[in-house]
Order: sequence, then structure tokens, then C-alpha cells
Amino acid sequence: MEQTTPSSTPSRRYFGVSRNVFFLGWVSFLTDVSSEMIVTILPLFLANVLGVGTAIIGFIEGIADSTAALMRFPSGWLSDRLRRRKELTLAGYGLSTLAKPFFYLATSWGLLLLLRFTDRVGKGVRTAPRDALLADSTLPAERGRSFGLHRAMDTAGAVVGLLGAALVVLLVQHGGLDLREDAFRTIVLVGTVPAILAMLVLWFLVHETRPAALPGKAGPATRAVSPFPVSFKLFLGIMMLFTLGNSSDAFLILRAQNLGLPLVYILLLLAAFNLVYASLSVPLGILSDRIGRRRVILGGWVAYALIYLGFALAGAAWQVVFLFLAYGVYYAATEGVARALVSDLVPAERRGSAYGLYHTAVGITAFPASLIAGALWQTFNPSVPFFFGAALAGLAALLLWLTVAPAAKR
Repeated sequence: MEQTTPSSTPSRRYFGVSRNVFFLGWVSFLTDVSSEMIVTILPLFLANVLGVGTAIIGFIEGIADSTAALMRFPSGWLSDRLRRRKELTLAGYGLSTLAKPFFYLATSWGLLLLLRFTDRVGKGVRTAPRDALLADSTLPAERGRSFGLHRAMDTAGAVVGLLGAALVVLLVQHGGLDLREDAFRTIVLVGTVPAILAMLVLWFLVHETRPAALPGKAGPATRAVSPFPVSFKLFLGIMMLFTLGNSSDAFLILRAQNLGLPLVYILLLLAAFNLVYASLSVPLGILSDRIGRRRVILGGWVAYALIYLGFALAGAAWQVVFLFLAYGVYYAATEGVARALVSDLVPAERRGSAYGLYHTAVGITAFPASLIAGALWQTFNPSVPFFFGAALAGLAALLLWLTVAPAAKR
């Protein structure tokens, strides 16, 4: 029988967070070991093995991200309606895990598009209920810490996954600039195992958790009609503007290769980037608990604009190293903190729907963002997409500062 506890009285704590936050962190850790091994090198498999152009790669990444986005609001709304988060989270992780081994059979970009679509449907189903479950399992004053720890563990999984992929590349093809087909298929086989382990942790160690009743909230009827605050809607609009210039990280990988960085070094650099991200997620999450989410996000967006300018102006492979490390700081300052801000801005009974809208807004905009980046790269030159992204990040930071007031924690 599933254990159900209110968020105001969290159960046993691990490293300053509740049991659910801790074990959901392990679920994300294992899932990211798998995903980073397989999905991160997919653009290189498409370009190096299948000979696919950047416009098609942008199309595949855009479809993948938007597919996940379109599933997030219905899933989040349903979790609010049912007042149950775990089943939908489990279904989403299960679908993604099911798709992983079939990457081994891929011989065309059309099949890879189908597999990415299936994997992202799973991500779309799980993300909003999982984030709502995290928020339900966390005290308001600790949301930055909890979301920061979750992102840190997720990203630590990325480090392990990328190092694992680099090891396979070294063992199978002994390095080299381009990715070989046999190395990719070996990575898929190895990467499927941690995805299965993640499902077992989620099934047995994460419990359903219901938020405590809020003062003045009558019940299901009130939950169904309570509106989203204007500040939340403004934040969504600004996030969409920022995301329009935030194309898939696949273009950062392609840019590194474009500047002459060998494949193994790209994988090691991505591992270093994720290590920075993981190391700073908790400290910056705690900082957002103390000085406010908006200030930390603003700092992250300004850093993003400067980093993208760096990618646009870079003329040598060694410069990419510093840019990727700085990119980890941007991620640590924004990913978990933005999710904590969503929880601050909306009523507890609308968290599932709010996270669904948030992730949908970001994901839908990611599709044109990746298409635009791919077209700008192919039509002009590799620097132009990064100039575009830097400009929109600067504009979004200005609008966030001018329009979204600091949030009171709910």
C-alpha cells in the first residue's frame, strides 16, 4: 500500500531534504546516466554516420522538445484532478525506458525521429507530475534547496553518462574526431541498464505525497477554478521569449566539433560542464531561498547572453572549454530555481497544471528555436544562431527585471 503524507510534515530526511526529494533525485540520476550516454551523441551519429544536415538535426530536436511540451499540461492537469502524482510519473519514465533499446536498431533519421518522439512523450508525461510531487514533498522555505538537489543529482547522472560514453568511444574506436556506428550501438546497450534501475527505484522507494490543505481552500471545486496569478503568466511569456533564442544544446556540440574539438574531448567537456552544473545547483538554490528567485535567474540569463556571444565569436577549440564551463553556471542558476519560482507563484492545488503550462511554454518555443538555429547556421554561418540567442536572452532579462515582482512563497 502506498504511503501518503502531507508536504507540511515531511517524513525522514536525507541531506536536508525529504525522502521523496532524495529518491526522486536518484531516479533522475540514473535516468540521466542513460539519456546522456545515448541522446547527447545522437546529433553526432546523425551527422557523422547518417550524413544528416543541421537543418534536419534542428527539426528532429525541435520535434522532440515540442512533443514533450505538448504532453506536460494534460499530464499536470490530470495529476491535479486525480490528486495523484506517482502513477503518471511512473508511466512517463516507463515509456522513455521502453524506447531506449530500440536506438540500437536505428538506420535512418526517420526512425530516430520516431524514437526521439516516443522518448519525449514519456518525458512530457512525467515532468509536471514529478515536479509537483517534489513541491508537495517540500517545505516552502526549502524549495530552492530541494529543487537544487534534484537538479544536482540529475546532472551528476549526466556526468557519469558522458564519462561512460567517452570510455566506450575510447575502447571501441580508440578516439577520433567523428563518431563510428559500432561505438554508438555499444553505448545504447550500456545506457539502457541505468534506465531500468531508475524505474525500480521509483516503483519501490518513492511514495505518493499530498499537500496539506490550505487555509480558505474549500476542496475540489475551489481547486478547479482558482486562477493563475498575473505574475505567473508574465513569467511564462518572458520564458517563451528567452527560449526562442535558447536552441537545443546539440548546436553547442556541433559548434565544438566545427572548431576542431575531437569527439572524446567533446564528451569529457560535456562531463565537466555537467559537473559544474551539479556542484553549483544546491548552493544557488539555497541562495535563491535567501535573496529571491528572480535575482538568481536574472544573473543566470545575463551569463547566458555573454556565453552565447562567446560561442559566436570563438575562433579556436580551446576557447570552447571555458565557455562550456561557464554554461554550467548558467544552468545551475536557472533550471532548479525557475521551477521553485513556479511553485512560489501559484496556489498549491494548481501546481500540476502550472508546471504543465511552464514546461509546455518552454517546450513549444524550443521547436522554432531549434529550427531557427539550424536555418541560421546553414544559411549564414555557425556564429549567427549564437548572436541571435544572446540578443533574446538580454531582452528577456530586462523584461523579467521590469515586470515580474519578487514572489512570496506559498
